[in-house]
Amino acid sequence: MNYLLIEQADFRNQLKPFTFTRPIAEIRVGILTIREKWEKHLDGSLSHISTPTLSEKYPTKTEAQNILINSSVCPNPELVKAIQLGASLKKDGVLISAAATEEEIGFFDPKQKLEEAAEYDGDINLITQSWHIFQKNADEIRSDFELITAGRNTQHVNDPHTSVYGEKNIFIEEGASIKASILNAENGPIYIGKNAQIHEGAIIKGPFAMLDNSHVNMGAKIKGDSTIGPFCKVGGEVSNSVFFGYSSKGHDGFIGNSVVGEWCNLGADTNTSNLKNNYANVKLWDYAKGGFKDTGLQFCGLMMGDHSKCGINTMFNTGTVVGVSANIFGSGFPRNFIPSFAWGGAAGFSTFQVKKAFEVAQKVMERRDKTLDEVEQKILTEHFQESKLDRIWEKE
Repeated sequence: MNYLLIEQADFRNQLKPFTFTRPIAEIRVGILTIREKWEKHLDGSLSHISTPTLSEKYPTKTEAQNILINSSVCPNPELVKAIQLGASLKKDGVLISAAATEEEIGFFDPKQKLEEAAEYDGDINLITQSWHIFQKNADEIRSDFELITAGRNTQHVNDPHTSVYGEKNIFIEEGASIKASILNAENGPIYIGKNAQIHEGAIIKGPFAMLDNSHVNMGAKIKGDSTIGPFCKVGGEVSNSVFFGYSSKGHDGFIGNSVVGEWCNLGADTNTSNLKNNYANVKLWDYAKGGFKDTGLQFCGLMMGDHSKCGINTMFNTGTVVGVSANIFGSGFPRNFIPSFAWGGAAGFSTFQVKKAFEVAQKVMERRDKTLDEVEQKILTEHFQESKLDRIWEKE
């Protein structure tokens, strides 16, 4: 059977700014992306049905018979077994999966499929809001840990100056290096990817995951429920936050209850507030609404889209949303919604023109032996055009 990951439009809007540059299923939550989770469970590759802007980078592969899976649904063993039987499933008004022929995919009617679907009585983890990425990260680390370490042998901590607690909950891949650190996995697992490095004086509490070739810098304090994607460098204090990959927070400063996309950089002593002084619920910018939305959360920090950067000593207010390819600098608190391709800070913004954004992105990606190819440039160019309405200074 051919499996495809299909998106629900309202969920896609709610997951911006991260879905400006990727399908929903390419979001990392836990150790793996949602797509990687499904591929591990189903033992095969999956493709996406996403927006036209992303179709060249993420092509759709169909066959005569297909099972469509909602991209916002994280798999578990019981759900996977039910889907493999080929039945259409729903949960609390959300379509989980549906069978479709190749011809039907072009005329797919979610409402009709929802009416036909059987109610699934098991539990599911849905990623439908941007804050769900950090909110459900601990559960997904535990789930992914069991999935990818089952039946495998871990490398061991050989450094005599590293203290380990809850050793049975720690899995270390080949090539990883850990020196003079503290690893505490008593409250949740710790996963260390291939060639990852934990430097001297770092303190890490599980649940925690760091992917291949990433670094936790000297003296870092990782409080748990956090994920550091591949090729990241992270230091300072981190709590319940997710770095998708290829991003850096190399110096001191606090980030909590936050999500950072790819190719981002947080300058030295950047701090995020994750709690309002009056302890009220945090509101986040809602792209579909064009205004702020109550998250229902008391703790919520920074949502930063791909390729965005901030200078030293940047102070982000509680519940700040930063779009794609923004550059924030200067003293004071910048506004808590910063549109894509914004250049500036508390004193005001101008437009970071797309050609300049390409120049920076190319230099940053070359440091990881990657290139900003024509497909990536096309995605950013189309987003630059569609995000003009958010940059209010361009209307003046």
